[in-house]
Amino acid sequence: MTEENKYVMYEEKQKVATLTLNRPRSLNALNTDLLTELRDSLQDAEANSEVRAIVITGAGAKAFCAGADIEELLDKSPMEASEWSQWVQGIITQMERMKKPVIAKINGFCLGGGLELAMACDFRIASEKAIFGQPEINLAIIPGGGGTQRLTRLIGKTKAMEMLMTGEHIDAEEAFRLSLVNNVVPADKLDAAVDEFIKKLLTKSTVTLAIIKDAVNEGIEMDLEQALQYEAECFGSALATEDARKGLKAFLGKQKAPKI
Repeated sequence: MTEENKYVMYEEKQKVATLTLNRPRSLNALNTDLLTELRDSLQDAEANSEVRAIVITGAGAKAFCAGADIEELLDKSPMEASEWSQWVQGIITQMERMKKPVIAKINGFCLGGGLELAMACDFRIASEKAIFGQPEINLAIIPGGGGTQRLTRLIGKTKAMEMLMTGEHIDAEEAFRLSLVNNVVPADKLDAAVDEFIKKLLTKSTVTLAIIKDAVNEGIEMDLEQALQYEAECFGSALATEDARKGLKAFLGKQKAPKI
């Protein structure tokens, strides 16, 4: 199925699935076909036991993704627009809830729906040339793929309101200062930086990474007391794994940590 994709290139290499948004002439804008292929590609990567990490990036040197395809939105009724928004949110949330770590490799414009997609990734590594924003207000609309919610959770209400209500862009250094991205590197070092980061992840227990991801994503929606209880449950689940047994025994025996 993935070999027939037109708008999402799928490549597996060294335990990593790379999904490349492939509409460079439209700055990799999100349309229904691209999002459908992305959904299916994510499902393939999640189901493949050989894949331990997933990278999302954009084709070409100009953009990760510059937003939604506006032509698809123009003639939608309010109900159709709401349904389309919920469909997009479902795909993005599916990615956020995947057990495997997902890294956004941001090589240029990361705007609107592109930023919404990136924010649902676990990690964001950006080129120093990357530009970020939620410019929907400039078209008298609002984000529909989770932007009003994830942006606020990531950078706080004050700055999120400013970005959402002015539609102004920020550069990569400002995105890093706001903790919107994990790291900023020179454009020609982006591939190497992502590869190096993934190497670190691949030395960790796959099952434990999934437990951490679940504990964070679920716990952030709870009050502190509930979240701490959930963490305790997750701690028990982690301790019960074979990887934990190996790691603890190696530590007690002053041995090198076992290869996961």
